[in-house]
Amino acid sequence: MFGFSTLKSILIIMKNKQNFLVFCLVVLLSFNTTTIMAQDDDTADEPTFSFSGSVDTYFRASFSEDPVAPGTSFANLNGFALGMANFIVSYEGEKSGFVADVVFGPRGSDAVFGSVGNSSELVNQLYAYYNLSDNVTFTLGNFNTFLGYEVISPVANFNYSTSYMFSYGPFSHTGAKLDFSVSDDVSIMLGVFNQTDQTEANYDRYTAFGAQLGLYGQYINYLGGDGYSQIDFTGGLDLSDSFFLGINATTASLEGDTGFAGVALYPQLSASDSFAIGLRGEFFSETDGFGALVGDGDADNFSVTLTGSFTSGNFIFKPEFRIDSCSSEIFAISPTEMSDSLSSFVFAMIYSF
Repeated sequence: MFGFSTLKSILIIMKNKQNFLVFCLVVLLSFNTTTIMAQDDDTADEPTFSFSGSVDTYFRASFSEDPVAPGTSFANLNGFALGMANFIVSYEGEKSGFVADVVFGPRGSDAVFGSVGNSSELVNQLYAYYNLSDNVTFTLGNFNTFLGYEVISPVANFNYSTSYMFSYGPFSHTGAKLDFSVSDDVSIMLGVFNQTDQTEANYDRYTAFGAQLGLYGQYINYLGGDGYSQIDFTGGLDLSDSFFLGINATTASLEGDTGFAGVALYPQLSASDSFAIGLRGEFFSETDGFGALVGDGDADNFSVTLTGSFTSGNFIFKPEFRIDSCSSEIFAISPTEMSDSLSSFVFAMIYSF
């Protein structure tokens, strides 16, 4: 309660309009400061909203007469080119939450190529989840795939261009899944989904089933349904404080006749806090004209991608040199000439927030 002397002082201040405004501002700031301090005392118990994302652009050139890109997703445009703008809004409550992840630009369009409705062409992920217990989470909606070493966001990939295994595997799933945290080092996921990469709904009555077993940072993944089956291993090892070796191996078959298989190693060396260098060596093979490399028959491809990563605050600069070598002549290096090999260069700039 205010005393008489305090009230008298306030009345004197209020006689001057300027002083009165200053007084109001001080009271308001004091109230806000108190509120913020009170909130800081128990922020760990409060729900949180977050806004994050990234923007990426790049330059790509091939060492051939005609500009041509490897047959993988993203970083496949010529000259000065655009990647995507990615905006993610998420809410994390004590028992539940959601993620709304939208994308704009060529990379985003390629990522959601299976969408039918115009509005859904923006949706990279859109799901809600509920924690049934401390160790079990139920998720419903559209979410990026659990298979593979690489992801859609360029921020989370060391190499800017992507592998064949990632490009011809699933990008996302719409469905439901249960995640079980058995211990700090063991996890299990079980899910049922629509056709891979169909964002909005189940248009063709296709049902897929997925499962994942996580053991000490190594993951065995399975996706299958209606004649399609894929088994995938994703993991890695910290060989030293500065040297990491990532591993991805996968095999997929369609109707038991056609399919693909591959293996990739991702050695990465951190030279300093702001610079790292990494290599991706991938062997990719398709059978009976799967369509990744050739339209008919069998084909193999070996690619080596060397990427440097310079970090300055939220900026990431990535110069990259890549060589692809195929068992068939699949690269149009000039108007009249096909080749079984291709060398290309990419320089990318990424900003994350």
